[in-house]
Amino acid sequence: MKVSLKCFASLVKKDVCDYRESTPYELPAGAKVTTLIDDLGFRGEEIKLVYVNNVIVPQTTNLHEGDRFAFAPATGGM
Repeated sequence: MKVSLKCFASLVKKDVCDYRESTPYELPAGAKVTTLIDDLGFRGEEIKLVYVNNVIVPQTTNLHEGDRFAFAPATGGM
C-alpha cells in the first residue's frame, strides 16, 4: 500500500522525510505506524506525536492505502 509522510523539526532526515513535501512510501498491507518508524531507523521515543490524516493517533495505529501521516518530536513544554 502507498502512504505519505512528513517529518518536523529534529526528525527531518535528508532523503527520508521532510517537512516541505510528503515523501511517498510503499508498505505491506496491514502495516502499522511502528512498521515505518522501524524501517526508517527512528526510535519510537524520538516521536512525540503521530498524525494520520490530520488526527493524532498512537504509534500502534494500522495504516491504510493513501494515508497521509506526520511525525513530530517533543518540543519545549511537551
